[in-house]
Amino acid sequence: MEEKKLGLFSVIATGVGVIVATSCLLSLGQGAGTIGTPFIISMMLACMLNCFATFAMAELNALMPNLTGGLAQYTLACVGPFITILIMVGGYIFGNTIVASVECAMFGNTILEIFPNSPIPAEAYCVGILIILMIVNLKGVDIFAKVQDVVAWGLIASLVILGLIGALGLGNGKIVEQPAVVDGSFSSIINMCGIAFFLFIASEFVIPISKDVRNAKRNIPLGMVLSLAIILVMQSILVIGFKNYTPWADLAASASPHILYGTLLLGNVGKVWMAIVAILAVISSVNSSIAGLAHIAAGMAKIGLLPEFFMKRNKNSVPYISVLIIGGVMFIINVTGLSTTDELSFMILSASVIVMIAYILVHIDVLILRKRLPKAPRNFKVPFGPFIPVIGMAGTAWMIWNIASDNATRFKVYELCLVMFAVLIVYAVPWLKMRKQAFFKPVPVEKVMAMENDKYQEYHRQKS
Repeated sequence: MEEKKLGLFSVIATGVGVIVATSCLLSLGQGAGTIGTPFIISMMLACMLNCFATFAMAELNALMPNLTGGLAQYTLACVGPFITILIMVGGYIFGNTIVASVECAMFGNTILEIFPNSPIPAEAYCVGILIILMIVNLKGVDIFAKVQDVVAWGLIASLVILGLIGALGLGNGKIVEQPAVVDGSFSSIINMCGIAFFLFIASEFVIPISKDVRNAKRNIPLGMVLSLAIILVMQSILVIGFKNYTPWADLAASASPHILYGTLLLGNVGKVWMAIVAILAVISSVNSSIAGLAHIAAGMAKIGLLPEFFMKRNKNSVPYISVLIIGGVMFIINVTGLSTTDELSFMILSASVIVMIAYILVHIDVLILRKRLPKAPRNFKVPFGPFIPVIGMAGTAWMIWNIASDNATRFKVYELCLVMFAVLIVYAVPWLKMRKQAFFKPVPVEKVMAMENDKYQEYHRQKS
């Protein structure tokens, strides 16, 4: 038997690497710029709810390990294919595609911050880096994978150092005299939880490596939680640094608040320092998103939720149609002018709502499988009975309702989500009827796990 070589440090590095990205720095700057240091409270609440979601995912992974279709396979076994297609296939993939698209937009903004007189628009840089990363993925040569952890830890170390310099007033820039609290009301803190939630999305991307982790029962849930805690501490330090060197109003209005902060803190040195780590984070994050979502889509095709062509692989063993479709959606989103601050904020809020709905369903999955399979072996179980899943669902639903401070933005976000679900219904109904699948009949857990096997796919393909 091959020895499992990944320890807790590797799990934390993976979690930090997939979560931290420059779009998070945009959300951090806008949240802090809007209400000041009370945004730290918003982050704490959002982080807590994300921790609850990671507990639920760890329990589901313990019951149904080593699945490639992401959260869809858990949900298929709980509520059937129709809701799974709406929330997990469409919602989860599309939500994370939006996240990666925002990353591309941030790349363009970062380049323009470094070269403000560039005649090339931000959208061109977005599209350029996206095309390069799609080609890299199609060739099956992930040239960034070997430096993923180095980049992630380098980014975290840089942001902590830059945050501490600002928080301790050690920068060579001018200290700004401004109040720490812009708006400390309860409603404002709650309204910022939607933006704060975005700072902690994607901890579940750690789960697929669980089969290679030593003592996965302890290290997977602990690693995910520690990843979130490290990010919370780092971002809280940055908020205090923002208060000392960056006017709140300028921070909230900036399309690249991390570059603004670095410049005001340390001049050109800070600007270049922040730009380098931000660019590396964008490349690493978008590259990982394209590869990860393509393989998740291929895994969803294995369980009959997407057409089989999503599973087709090229000579480099890459699910190339999945790469082209996911990359193509990112391309369309970016060429439509995503790079403005207002559009970036709207897309971040929309992605947050879509992923929040998926996380609520994860809690529901936990409760359903506990009821249906109470004696099934689990090497990890969310503590305190149903308390944490119920609180997780209620808190996440509350964040969805308070996703924006103004009703116009809130209902615009809801409208986009409804349009997406309407499109998915148009796809799901004829697709499930063609396959003669019951819309709301759960698929047995053992069958879902069997469908992961290539021999299962080959047998049923020959049979049909």
